[in-house]
Amino acid sequence: MKYSKTKYSILLLLMFLSVKIIAQPKKTDNKAGSKGNIAYLFTYFTGNSKAEEAIRFAVSTDGYHYKALNNNNPVISSEKISSTEGVRDPHILRGEDGKTFYMVATDMVSANGWDSNRAMVLLKSNDLIHWTSAIVNIQKRFPNNENLLRVWAPQTIYDKTAKKYMVYWSMKHGNEPDKIYYAYANADFTDLETAPKQLFFSPTNGSCIDGDIIYNKGKYNLFFKTEGNGNGIKKAVSNKLTEGYVLQDKYLQQTKEAVEGAGVFKLNHSDEYILMYDVYMKGRYQFTKSKDLSSFTIVDQEVTMDFHPRHGTVLPINQPELNRLLKQWYTVESVLQTTKNKAINQNNIVLDSVNQKLYLPVNEGTDLKAFDPQFNTFNQIITMPGGKLDFSKGPVKIKVSIPGQGAKTYAVSVAIANNPVLKGYYADPEILYSNKTSKYYLYPTSDGFNNWSGTYFKCFSSTDLVNWKDEGKILDLEKDVSWAKKNAWAPTIIEKKVNGAYKYFYYFSAAQKIGVAVADHPAGPFRDSGKALIASRPKAVKGGQEIDPDVFNDPKTNKSYLYWGNGYMAVAPLNDDMISIDTSAIKIITPDNSFREGTEVFYRNGKYYFLWSEDDTRSENYRVRYGFSDSPTGKITIPENNLILAKDVAQKIYGTGHNSVIKVNGKDEWYMVYHRFTRPKGISMGDAAGYNREVCIDKMEFNADGTIKPVKPTLIGIKPIH
Repeated sequence: MKYSKTKYSILLLLMFLSVKIIAQPKKTDNKAGSKGNIAYLFTYFTGNSKAEEAIRFAVSTDGYHYKALNNNNPVISSEKISSTEGVRDPHILRGEDGKTFYMVATDMVSANGWDSNRAMVLLKSNDLIHWTSAIVNIQKRFPNNENLLRVWAPQTIYDKTAKKYMVYWSMKHGNEPDKIYYAYANADFTDLETAPKQLFFSPTNGSCIDGDIIYNKGKYNLFFKTEGNGNGIKKAVSNKLTEGYVLQDKYLQQTKEAVEGAGVFKLNHSDEYILMYDVYMKGRYQFTKSKDLSSFTIVDQEVTMDFHPRHGTVLPINQPELNRLLKQWYTVESVLQTTKNKAINQNNIVLDSVNQKLYLPVNEGTDLKAFDPQFNTFNQIITMPGGKLDFSKGPVKIKVSIPGQGAKTYAVSVAIANNPVLKGYYADPEILYSNKTSKYYLYPTSDGFNNWSGTYFKCFSSTDLVNWKDEGKILDLEKDVSWAKKNAWAPTIIEKKVNGAYKYFYYFSAAQKIGVAVADHPAGPFRDSGKALIASRPKAVKGGQEIDPDVFNDPKTNKSYLYWGNGYMAVAPLNDDMISIDTSAIKIITPDNSFREGTEVFYRNGKYYFLWSEDDTRSENYRVRYGFSDSPTGKITIPENNLILAKDVAQKIYGTGHNSVIKVNGKDEWYMVYHRFTRPKGISMGDAAGYNREVCIDKMEFNADGTIKPVKPTLIGIKPIH
């Protein structure tokens, strides 16, 4: 009996314990990478102007498709949190408690110079909406930093051994290279409580900036950018957070372009990581994917953004956090401006929030009677009615509902708009009809890069002047040109028969010089001649730049001429080889004081027409004037009312200029190809409008006396020619 009682007591105890264990609520892991995370928060800034140096947020539900919050405007005022009134390189971290967030940023305005800042900003939040902040000036806070030049790109990680938050960043002292340092933040995250110590020691003593540490499989992986002897993303690995990093000496970026600002995050519910970085000279981000943090595959084709970020970071977030962010900063207007239908030109959507109207420009051939804009609805956002709708009879009222915000109804119009003819940012268009292929070709400046910093040229082909095929890069300064590596601008081209075969001579601006490349096909590949054709200013010319070439073949003599110049118009006969000029015959033929740049020459009915652009390409008043002559080398006669292309305020078209012309169908049928500010955003972009331009085509007509009628810039553009 004693044995039975004992056995019975043990059985009761086990039953009691099992009930306790089953009833015990399961702990929820709120940390980044936990099962509760269903979305991502991207923190970033957008550029080098003061207005762009501010923290912005975007969200994604899959880590690949991101939507800007607050219409891509700052979510935190730089003026209120920083000493310079500008911040860059924001990094965000979820705290160990799962509900506190830490953000750090560079306290800097780049216009003050790259060696102008000594401080960083520390921020803290419990809800991702409201943030406290503190400024830490390293030079003032810690001794022996008298020769400190800059403090860049801080980030934060939790040190489980020290049980403190560690901030790490790069600093440059005097003539020393940039080095990565670390220090511990105080408990309130308002100051650094330890003096900076060097974190990583480069074996080459080269500059190291933009560090990003991620812990994986017992190792700390420090990604960073090298500078000096080779530039790119490398990685060092250590068993300890604050010491012992060993360089793995290979570049990890999957591009030959200049990069910075590496950021790594783990995809939710996956064993895969994303390494992203800022391709800063090209105005874009690149995303790569990896399982081992050593080998990376490009996934750019899967990534979309309705904004252009600079150096930022991504944080996994849960559903309540996403809801909170959307309620605060994602509006009905945000939904309406983010459509997925590829027929819509996203850059040219016009939203009028005052009158609640939306204009969607679509490609030629789009069926307006059955069109679905495919608004980007996610996280219980609803648009009604949905699916294919009839827009052919005018605006359709669409109601958008966002949880926690109520609903709004917009009158949505959809219309064919063949301008711009190229999707994306391009400028200074040159057009050619090829007798070899019976196609038209466009050769623009690749635009959208800060301060006209593009380094390659592309080509587009068409059979009807409306539908254009991207033929890809045809000349890359970094790979194909030995004498210039920057400022790929304003090309021109001519087709010539040489020994019975067609040859294509492509003249282009690079590093404020003019070169020439040759190909056997209008879409290349082009081979550079190996040296600049025009490398210095003509005699007697005191100002201006050697840019904007134009090539013209005189139908009377079959002799070819090259024109060029900013601030002056020069002309010289091309030699028979088409890759050199007769320098003894250079002539300055500047028509008048309205001339700025962008010469275009053509021949019609016994007259040589000279077109040029007036004012600055950053000005809304950039425009086209013309004159004519009895000779391809002048003198140029200027008619009355010679302004033939200008802005149209009523249509919100601005900055119309730098054109070429084309005659089609063997008839007296002419078209002007030009660029304008991107519409509708360009007019509010300041100087950036001058390098965010788009290419358009409109009809050009003549009066009976040969004078050119003013060309009306349009949204609808031209119909396909046949």
